[in-house]
Order: sequence, then structure tokens, then C-alpha cells
Amino acid sequence: MQLARCKTFRISVPARRDHAWASKMSTPIGYHAVVRVETSDGLVGWGESPAGETWGGSDMRYYGETPETVCHMIEDHLFPAVKGMDPVQIGAIHHRMDKVVKGNPYAKAALDIAIHDIMGKALGRPVCDLLGGDFRDGIEVAHSLGILPVDQCIEEARIAVSEGILTIKCKTGVDAARDIELVRRLREEVSDTVKIRVDGNEGYRSVSEAARVTRAQEEYGILLCEQPMMGARNLARVAQRIDSPVMADESAWTMQDIVELDCLSAAQYISCYVAKPGGLHRAKQQGDLAAALHIDADIGGSIELGIGNAANLHLGAALPNAILPSVCPVTKPKGQSGPEVAGIYYLDDIVTSAFGFENGKVMRPNGPGLGIEVDTDKIAEYAV
Repeated sequence: MQLARCKTFRISVPARRDHAWASKMSTPIGYHAVVRVETSDGLVGWGESPAGETWGGSDMRYYGETPETVCHMIEDHLFPAVKGMDPVQIGAIHHRMDKVVKGNPYAKAALDIAIHDIMGKALGRPVCDLLGGDFRDGIEVAHSLGILPVDQCIEEARIAVSEGILTIKCKTGVDAARDIELVRRLREEVSDTVKIRVDGNEGYRSVSEAARVTRAQEEYGILLCEQPMMGARNLARVAQRIDSPVMADESAWTMQDIVELDCLSAAQYISCYVAKPGGLHRAKQQGDLAAALHIDADIGGSIELGIGNAANLHLGAALPNAILPSVCPVTKPKGQSGPEVAGIYYLDDIVTSAFGFENGKVMRPNGPGLGIEVDTDKIAEYAV
């Protein structure tokens, strides 16, 4: 079996509402690259990249990508380099991709996901089995509110909790007073049993500001403080001044980043997901290294559609230390049953079936490969 053909698509799926954060992308969520890869014997695998031009690592360490750059890199560089290779040789495939293109992890991730989908279908096994086995059948959903007025956040949180959400994620880092007020109001108006986590997306201007805001939020009970500032050294300085555990996201793209975080005692948790390190193969390595260093993880993401979300859920199933509530969407195509707000970021999807949502968890799709079927009519409908 050989990798024989690929085709890329740029699609734009309508969002339920605008979703903003401290380093907000100018492009709305839902504008993604999709890749279809076919083997010499006709097996098809699908991959997705939710690339964004302003999404990257701290201090320009990693840079933004776009659906346009993803499609260009796959069509003109990455796939020509791996065409003819056996998809089972995923380590060699990554070595080849890294030889022809430096960086561009979101492009590599899309191709990696499609190849894992093919491998699973060829072997009749779900992707999580290819990564070492299944530790869980779903991931607890942290419903992300985005940067919204406090009253709108409270109303959305109430609905999400009524639909079964157990954890609320507050996007912060733009207005310190608003960030404290939001956590206070949430704790007053949402059940005490609901967990609250905050994510500054590198937005705070100084260590003192980040620490002051977080200490004030801690009075109302927070699960963790995610990436309040840019850079591992600043995370370490904040971690020394607060009680809550710090999570690294923008500072945790590669295995080398995990080593740096550990050496600096900068983060107790990392946000581990498929796109940042360049695919399932590298993300599993990253997660296992974190586990060896006694660092737990969530399965974050870039608000993926069904293909990328399935990949993240398979990763989360295969990482023993992926124990934290995560912003994994509750994938739901238009007109199908499921929550209306809880974990819902889009009005439609490009897969044919909704993912299960049970006891606050979004369930990993079953079946060989990613366990999904892509709706090619939707690919055409939302094509850019």
C-alpha cells in the first residue's frame, strides 16, 4: 500500500457566535483546511487543519499558518515528499516531512491525521489503538465562553450547565477588572460543583498583574490558570506567586518546550493536542514525555470541526495523563440531536454524524481509523 494522491480544500463553516480571546485571530473560527489522501489500493483518509495567522508560540518561537499556507505546503512540498511511502511507516513519513519543510506543524498535522485515518482503516482498528491503546472513551468538555460581556457569559454558562457541562473555561487577559468580576459572578450564579478554569492567552502585561488577577479569582475557586503571560520564564514567575496550578499552551508546542517548562518549574499542566506539534505521532510523543515528568494534560485545540476533533479525542483516549476537562467541541451537524450550546461552536459540520455527549463528556467516535464519515456535499457547500 502506498500514498498515491491527495487533494486539499479550504472551507468556512458558520459559527454559532463569534469566539474571541486575548490574541484574537482576525479570521473567524471555522475557516479551515481539509485534506483527502488516497492510497494506491483506494483507501481514503481525511485530515483537518484549523490554522490561524495569529496563533503561534511565545516570543515568535512558532509562527502563524493559514488555510492557504497549509494547502500550499501539503500540495507543493509535503505530499510530494511522502508520495509512494507506506502509510504505516509514520515515523519515517515525519522524518521525510521535516527534511523538506521546517516548522509548519498545522500543515503536517493535517497530513498526519489523514495518514492515521488510512492506517486505522487498513488494519480495522481505531486510531487510538495505533497510539498504544484506549484509556478512556471520552473527554470531559470544558465549555469555552470566549471574550464576551459578563452578562452574556453568565447566560451562556447557565445554558451550558443545564445541558450537562461540568466545567466552564473563561477567556481572560484583556481587562483585569472584567476577568475578576466574571469569575465572581460565575461562582455566585452557577453551581458550586461546576469547575471554573481561566485562560489569559498571554494577555497580561506583567507578572504582577497576572498574579494579582489570579489571586483574586482564586477566592472564588478556580481549577487552573492557563497561559497568563507569554514565555516559560514568565509562567514560572507567575506560578511562584499563586496557589493554582499553571497550564502552558502557547508555551507547549514541542517536546523541547516540555523539557524547558519542567526545568523552570513553569507549569504543572500542559495543553496537548494534535495540531501544535505537527500531528498525532508527535503529539503522542509530547504527551508521553509530559507523563514521564509527572505533568498532566488537557486535550486543547483550535476549535476543530469533526475531523480534527475526532483526532484530538483519539489522542486523549491514548494518553494516560490527559485527565483534565478540555475544550473539545461537541461535534454536531445541522439538524441532528444534541446540545444547542454546550460545547457547540458551529451551526453545522462536515461529518455525517454527531458525536455522543454523555455525563459532561464528548465521546470518541468508534470504528476503524478516525471512526467518522465525511460529508462530501458539505465540503462542496462550504468550499472557499
